Amino acid sequence: MTERGALPINDIAMFVAVAQNAGFTRAAVHLGTSKSAIGKAVQRLEARLGTKLLQRTTRAVRLTEDGELYLEAARAALEGLNEAESAMAARKANPAGRVRLDIPVGFGRVLLPSFSAIRQRYPLVSLDVSLSDRASDPVGDGWDIVLRIGALPPKGSITVRKLCELQLGLYASPAYLADHPPITTLSDLSEHEAIVFRGASGRLRSWTVNDKGALAEVVPKPGLIFSDGRALVQAAIARLGVAQIFDRVASPHVAAKDLSHVLPAADAPGPPLYALLPLGRRMPPKTKVVLEQLAADLKAQARAPVPTPVGRPMTSNS
Repeated sequence: MTERGALPINDIAMFVAVAQNAGFTRAAVHLGTSKSAIGKAVQRLEARLGTKLLQRTTRAVRLTEDGELYLEAARAALEGLNEAESAMAARKANPAGRVRLDIPVGFGRVLLPSFSAIRQRYPLVSLDVSLSDRASDPVGDGWDIVLRIGALPPKGSITVRKLCELQLGLYASPAYLADHPPITTLSDLSEHEAIVFRGASGRLRSWTVNDKGALAEVVPKPGLIFSDGRALVQAAIARLGVAQIFDRVASPHVAAKDLSHVLPAADAPGPPLYALLPLGRRMPPKTKVVLEQLAADLKAQARAPVPTPVGRPMTSNS
C-alpha cells in the first residue's frame, strides 16, 4: 500500500464546497478564495485518490460515482471535526472531566468545603481524591494535582506552586485538658501525654515552638506515635494527649469544639503547602479550575501570621 501521508483537510473541504455549491466559482466565493485555488485543490485530491471525483462540462459540474461515495464520507468527517471543535470550546467554557488529587491525610476534612464548591460551580468536573502522606509522583503515578508539605522532590518533570504557609500549634481535647494539670508554660508539657508523628523517613518529629521570641525544638517523650496524620488528630480528639498539628488541619476541629488550642503564644511558623503538577505547556481547564479553587480557599482561610521568632540553636525537653 502506498504511503499517502497526512490527510489534506483543506483540499477535502474545497471539494465538498464544490459539490455543495455545484460549481468552482460559487465554491470560491463561499470560501473566500480563488477559482484557481479550488481547481488545484480538487486536482490534488483526485491525484491522491487515483480517481475522478467530478465530471466537468461547460455548463455544470457533476459528481462521478466515486465522487458521490467520497463526498458522503468527507462530509461526515468534516462534520465530526466541527462537532469536536465545538465540544472542545464548550469544555473550555465549561470545564469537564475527572481530576485526580493526592493530598496529605490530615487535609481531607480541611478541603471538603473546597470540593463542595468545585462540584457546585463545575458540575461536569468530578474529583478522584486519595489521602496519603507518602511521597507521590504526579507524572509516574498519574495524578493531576499532588499536595505536599515541606521538602519538595527534584524538579524536572513537575511544576510547583506554593499554595499557603502553615503554622504549627499544640492542641488537645477540652475533656483531656479538664482532667489533667493546666498547661501555662512549655515546661508544663513534661507532665502530659505526648502524641508524636513519625515521618516517612522513620524519624520522630520533634515539636517546633516559639519560646519567648526564639524558635526551640522540644523533644517530647511520646506516649503515642503515629505515621498517619489523620490518626494523630483523632487521637488528640479522643483525649489521648497533646499533639502538634498544622493550624489549617486543626481549625475545623477547634471550631467544632473537639480540640482546644494549647499555648497559642508558642505557635511557630511551619513549612509551606505546595501543589505539584505534571509539567506541560498548557494546564487542562478542569485541572486549572480545581487548583484555583483550592488556592483561593486556602488563602481565604489564612489567619494573622505569628511573628517569626529569632532563631537560636536550642533543644528543650521541657
